[in-house]
Amino acid sequence: MKAADEVRVKICGITNLEDAQAAAAAGADYLGFIFYPPSPRAITPDKARAIIAHLRQSMAAPPLMVGVFVNETAETIAHLLHKCALDLAQLSGDEAPWLVGDERSPLVGRAYKAIRPATAAEAEAEAEWYAVKAENSRFTIHLPSLLVDTYHPTLRGGTGLPIEWGIIVNLFRATPGIMLAGGLTPENVAAATRQLRPFAVDVASGVEAAPGKKDQAKVRAFITNAKELSCSTEDDVG
Repeated sequence: MKAADEVRVKICGITNLEDAQAAAAAGADYLGFIFYPPSPRAITPDKARAIIAHLRQSMAAPPLMVGVFVNETAETIAHLLHKCALDLAQLSGDEAPWLVGDERSPLVGRAYKAIRPATAAEAEAEAEWYAVKAENSRFTIHLPSLLVDTYHPTLRGGTGLPIEWGIIVNLFRATPGIMLAGGLTPENVAAATRQLRPFAVDVASGVEAAPGKKDQAKVRAFITNAKELSCSTEDDVG
């Protein structure tokens, strides 16, 4: 049973059943499927649906399945959530705040926004716009309030570049439920969990053998290292 303060882990950029099974077996809490064709980790809806169906049929308690979208319409995202049996949507483009916070949105309660702030002021402003409120979530204990990733002027994530902690440290103090991404690896994830105390951590390139293909030993090491120190109180931001 998961401890209340145990950090959750999302393994993102899943493109094949073997990697999905390995990540799930290693204890991943979320699997991410990228529906953005320019990404080297993109997957088709039909392939994602087949992988998800297999996991749901073969596991008593599979990870939550997350679709990653960039500038899709709410209707398209809602359709793919249903078609692929996805639990949550991660919005990684320039989506409007109403998609995650307005009761009229077909995604409310099952979507969270990825932000890539360039400054601390930008991080604070975007959190005001986008952070999911607990009362708007059907998955209150599972839905991140935000995902915070490394700033890049053109790429939508998966850069492998580390995030500058000075930009986001106050955001983590003030905003519960944040998922941390950006240059995480098996070697540095424990330090990130100690320093920032995230709700969850997200990794794609940091556990790959090649874009779209996971190194399963790295996946296992990442999950172990993320979780084993998550209950420590030393060196945290508080």
